[in-house]
Amino acid sequence: MKIARITLSDRASGGIYEDASGPEIERVVQDLFDEPLEWERALLPDDRPAIEEQLRHFADVRRCPLIITTGGTGPGARDVTPEATRAVLEKELPGFGEVMRMQSYEKVKTAILSRATAGIRAQSLIINLPGRPRSIGECLPLLAPAIAEAIDHITGQRPRLREAP
Repeated sequence: MKIARITLSDRASGGIYEDASGPEIERVVQDLFDEPLEWERALLPDDRPAIEEQLRHFADVRRCPLIITTGGTGPGARDVTPEATRAVLEKELPGFGEVMRMQSYEKVKTAILSRATAGIRAQSLIINLPGRPRSIGECLPLLAPAIAEAIDHITGQRPRLREAP
């Protein structure tokens, strides 16, 4: 299964610090799915036109059934990931963001500030994740059954989830 991951961070894309969230997405997804995975990667600044262009490229050109973003979902002026995502979606699936906020709120009361969303473009499921690596590990496992179901609905091929130990 081809999966794209996009890290959205002015500082990481500018080389101020290393991207830890993108590799964490790969680690967690590899643990969740019992499929051979092929990764497409991008590291971008918080720039709405660039994000929209990259999402379209991964969906329309690279035809990735799953596209996961990390970062840019907060209330800050440069946090534009949800707006860029909504601009390219054909169908929004707000339940993904709702579940992540509920899960994260149990641990961090400011999680309600997250504006993460998800949805479908063509045959791609696009999901916004928080930018913190720890949050990725907490949120993605909750979403795995819905991810598999959504990919099945939009592509006709259901990815296999790993059995829980």
